[in-house]
Amino acid sequence: MIHFVILISRQGKVRLTKWYSPYAQKERLKVIRELSGVILTRGPKLCNVVEWRGYKVVYRRYASLYFCMCIDADDNELEVLEIIHHFVEILDRYFGSVCELDLIFNFHKAFYILDEILIAGELQESSKKTVARLIAAQDSLVETAKEQASSISNMIAQATK
Repeated sequence: MIHFVILISRQGKVRLTKWYSPYAQKERLKVIRELSGVILTRGPKLCNVVEWRGYKVVYRRYASLYFCMCIDADDNELEVLEIIHHFVEILDRYFGSVCELDLIFNFHKAFYILDEILIAGELQESSKKTVARLIAAQDSLVETAKEQASSISNMIAQATK
């Protein structure tokens, strides 16, 4: 099971977190600070798995971001590396070569994509095409809602003139 997902920039800024196990807010901040210190200081040629508090933290660096997932000690690290890569490929497909700014300004989309891939810390959808189709459907619903809200506000504006 994946206990949490954290995306950290090279400067140590947290760009996205998703918690699948209960952690108090104070504990979350402590976990982020502790893991940032461990992962950011590791050399690029070292293994992408860190043993931490009886768990394993699997991470991978893409451009300026570290994608980190905490798993149980007996879970498969290679599978989690593939899940991270799968998530990055879908982000790339959606944003067209995803960068840190895409995640900062469209964090809600990144959360939605992550929620389509993982549910309750388990892999839900492994098909990139299915995830892309679901994201397109969600975007379509959002656009329809925006158009309806715009037309309603226009009608209200005309009625109050």
